[in-house]
Amino acid sequence: MGTALVYHEDMTAARLLWDDPECEIECPERLTTALERLQQRGLEQRCLRLAAREASEAELGLVHSPEYVALLQGTQALGTGELQTLSGQYDAVYFHPSTFHCARLAAGAALQLVDAVLAGAVRNGLALVRPPGHHSQRAAANGFCVFNNVAIAAKHAQRQHGLHRILIVDWDVHHGQGIQYIFEDDPSVLYFSWHRYEHGRFWPYLRESDADAVGQGPGLGFTVNLPWNQVGMGNADYVAAFLHVLLPVAFEGQMQATPECFAHLTQLLQMLAGGRVCAVLEGGYHLESLSQSVCMMVQALLGDPAPPLSGPMVPHASALESIESVRVAQAPHWMSLQQQGVAPVLSPSPRSPEGRPSPLLLPGGPEFKAAATQDVAALSSLLDQLRLNPTPPVRTAVALTAPDAALALPSDVLCEEGSAPQEETQAWARPHEALAQDRALTALGKVLYLLDRILDGQVSSGIAVTPASAAAATLDVAIRCGLSHGAQRLLCLAVGQLDRPPDLTDDGRNLWLNIGGKEAAALSMFHVSVPLPGTTGGFLSCVLALVLPLAYSFQPDLVLVALGPAHGLRDPQAALLAALLRGPAGGRVLVLVDEESTPQLAVVLARVLHGEAAPSLGPFSMASPEEVQALMQLRGQLEPRWKMLQCCDLVA
Repeated sequence: MGTALVYHEDMTAARLLWDDPECEIECPERLTTALERLQQRGLEQRCLRLAAREASEAELGLVHSPEYVALLQGTQALGTGELQTLSGQYDAVYFHPSTFHCARLAAGAALQLVDAVLAGAVRNGLALVRPPGHHSQRAAANGFCVFNNVAIAAKHAQRQHGLHRILIVDWDVHHGQGIQYIFEDDPSVLYFSWHRYEHGRFWPYLRESDADAVGQGPGLGFTVNLPWNQVGMGNADYVAAFLHVLLPVAFEGQMQATPECFAHLTQLLQMLAGGRVCAVLEGGYHLESLSQSVCMMVQALLGDPAPPLSGPMVPHASALESIESVRVAQAPHWMSLQQQGVAPVLSPSPRSPEGRPSPLLLPGGPEFKAAATQDVAALSSLLDQLRLNPTPPVRTAVALTAPDAALALPSDVLCEEGSAPQEETQAWARPHEALAQDRALTALGKVLYLLDRILDGQVSSGIAVTPASAAAATLDVAIRCGLSHGAQRLLCLAVGQLDRPPDLTDDGRNLWLNIGGKEAAALSMFHVSVPLPGTTGGFLSCVLALVLPLAYSFQPDLVLVALGPAHGLRDPQAALLAALLRGPAGGRVLVLVDEESTPQLAVVLARVLHGEAAPSLGPFSMASPEEVQALMQLRGQLEPRWKMLQCCDLVA
């Protein structure tokens, strides 16, 4: 299954027919520029192209009143003066004789994408549409929005496909109050929005855009608003919001984000709902920034590694205050936010209806309000970064010891047969008695060859199988080889009975994190150990509240994951861990797998590193008090150095 791109050129027909500085930014070029950039990057050609259809009046009626639909239908026959008069009755809206047709296509594109994903024709996709929809209400256009495309698609998914749990993530700079109003009393739809708020001084100037608007009646806790109260929020703030608010809750039942940040966020969301993500364009009015961000999102949907995030990963104080306010407002409704100091992921709320995993609907218009010079500088930096970090020709390579396992690999995963030169391999192996045997030496040669291909940009990620008796020695060599062959910052995540090499120094170039240690301990800011949680909730808490914040703070350019003897992870847990660690290092991940692990583990890892969704973790068990306490202790020790761990405590 691939990625769908839904579009129709007729959606460029509507345009402003009179002078209006407020509305002129919603223009046809928003779509044409984005599509041209997708074509230039070769991304459109990799997608399944679907022509949008018009939504029927019955489908529009899932959200909008018949009178409102009839009013919009009548605009097709109005003259310019009449259109301008009617437009003036709404806030930041203009109508054109083609508006009704364009808006039906926009809603229909979202419906078509949902149908394709839920029918299994594609894994995910993007609907490239205009006019946008998330401000539109039952009987009113608002903020360039005519029909509420995402709300209609969510209602359709419920009615036609029987879905009982839908997550809508709205990362436009403006609050999507239309979606909030439509679903605020519906516990089957979880609506998450981050938006510029400035204590109510930013459009749409609504009190209900604040953090304490959490839904109504049975929908209490299913509206999550994260208001940004100052401009200049960056990558660290957005990633922190995902790790400390959205992902914990989702697993339980003038903005300055760079374009590459949207690739990371999309990649994180693909860990939910079996990867069934339906992205729908909403806002975004800086044409160059919009087109770059659309490309980054499509690359992430296609499974390409996200570029490393630029800038320091240190959240702003204002962002931390906003995150705290959301956690406090939501804590009464979500068990995952009721344990102090951490953001553990628990089971779905008992009030959540049971059902199949549902698609994620992303009404996301990355809109940039920085000064023009800042925009140009950010985009120039991004383009330089893309030239320095081009997508490797091979996304995933695997060095296996059992050839039969290759039969279950995706067709475009490379089964690597190469090996480092014998003399080089022997030189690296010489200090280790465990590497003297032929089997261990052969496996080490494959590891070194694969590592070099990752570091020189020929391969994005890799998996190598190693003998159990040589696991620690092989990892030691991989760390030293990686640091000597070009890695500036190397994150090593060791799972199981693996000790940190004794002469590895805390020079700031390597961060050692062991899951499976006897006790939670920060022996230094670069040497961290935590016991392997015995519960699903404890494991997810460890990943979201410790591993990922550390990884994004450290900003490695290479991640080594070592699954050593008796590592204790189930295959889905190992897959989720590897998939999530693709983000911090721009996809450069090498996983060393103990050959005594289950035969299918290497296959599962290859699939997630190749961009497929991680398998379900299965039945849920709540994090134990001991697991929570261990994480709280470690976070308290490590927060002074690793700022992405910062998150204000809650009062339970």
